[in-house]
Amino acid sequence: MTHRIALIGGDGIGPEVTAEAVKVIKAAGVAIETKDFDLGGARYLRDGEILSDAVLDELRTFDAILLGAVGTPEVPPGVIERGLLLKMRFELDLYVNQRPFSGVAPGHVTPHDFICIRENTEGPYVGEGGVLRKGTAHEVATQGSVNTRMGVERCIRYAFELAAQRDRKHVTLVHKTNVLTFAGDLWQRAFNDVAAQFPQVSTAYNHVDAACIYFVQDPHRYDVIVTDNLFGDILTDLGGAVSGGIGLASSANLNPARTGPSMFEPVHGSAPDIVGTGKANPTAAILSAALMLDFLGENAAGDVIRAACATAPTGSTIEIGNAIASAVASH
Repeated sequence: MTHRIALIGGDGIGPEVTAEAVKVIKAAGVAIETKDFDLGGARYLRDGEILSDAVLDELRTFDAILLGAVGTPEVPPGVIERGLLLKMRFELDLYVNQRPFSGVAPGHVTPHDFICIRENTEGPYVGEGGVLRKGTAHEVATQGSVNTRMGVERCIRYAFELAAQRDRKHVTLVHKTNVLTFAGDLWQRAFNDVAAQFPQVSTAYNHVDAACIYFVQDPHRYDVIVTDNLFGDILTDLGGAVSGGIGLASSANLNPARTGPSMFEPVHGSAPDIVGTGKANPTAAILSAALMLDFLGENAAGDVIRAACATAPTGSTIEIGNAIASAVASH
């Protein structure tokens, strides 16, 4: 079976690391057909286009999207993030952001030590709010957090279904229910209701500030974590830092209903300061490609790629990619 993959190399080091990910996929013997899409900060600066409806409709026809990185210093904050990344998440209903924290660095040798499931289409990122009397001494800014029972419950259910397949069978809800008493109450009640349907899965609750401490001091207490969009955004970057570095952090933006393509991306930035120097580590992009293969039913290839990444040498972008591809091909 040939999988049709939309490639968005994006900006900075994005095209460099995405090229290595594609190289490794092919070394694993997975048949893919790719098409490059010119999207990101550079495209916006060139002609003002971020993501047209026509391009979005074309993306819907692919089996998956592999993204490198987007953003340039010349584009104001929020333009590409909202116009491209969030638009794809919302319009393609990529409501689960799955971040595995795997042992691919010295001292972190257990694959998939824990997984964070972040609700990906609600919370403060929907853009509810506005500014009144901007630029004056009486300026007011509001930023609302949208939490629906449907959105919260489907994310929590995904976390429980995932945990039920794992050895430890444990889910931790992370929120701030003692202060965010409206949204937190909705999350806690939905969590309790779903938990009752999975008696084989044990549960726990942490306030988000406590979870930050535990991520550093005792990350092995976690198996599957489920949390809201904002808390998940912060926690998962911290998780990357304590499990080998952000350069090794992969992610999947999933539409579990498969009504459209899911998107897979490393979570590092576009790093414009090292473009073309060979210093970019492609491992996170390659691990994101392994997550993509899992979702496409190519689990054996995904496992081989993860094993190869765990022993990858240091070197330039291409050297690391070649070494991983060679290890995968010789498996």
